[in-house]
Amino acid sequence: MAKIGSQKTIKVEGIDYTLQFPGHREKTRIMDRCTTESGTFSSEKMAQELFEHVIVNPKVDWDYFDGNEEKGIEPTEGFDELFKEASTFLRSGK
Repeated sequence: MAKIGSQKTIKVEGIDYTLQFPGHREKTRIMDRCTTESGTFSSEKMAQELFEHVIVNPKVDWDYFDGNEEKGIEPTEGFDELFKEASTFLRSGK
C-alpha cells in the first residue's frame, strides 16, 4: 500500500504529470470534502482537491485546462484522462 509522499508519473496528451499520494488520512478527508450536503459526490470538488493535493507537477488549475485569455493561458487537453488517473491513484495509491 502507498505511503505519504509516494509518487507516480503518468503521460497524458504528451505531458508528464507527477501524482503524489497525500496519505490515508488526507485521502479520507478529501473524499469527505467531495461529498455534498445531500450526500452525493461532487466531481468539481474532487477536481479541485486533485489540483491541490495530488497533481504536484506541473501544478494545474481550471485555467490550465480551460485557458484564460486575460492571463495569456492557452487551454490544455487531457482533463478527463488526468482526472481519471489522479482519482484512481488517490483511491488506490498505485
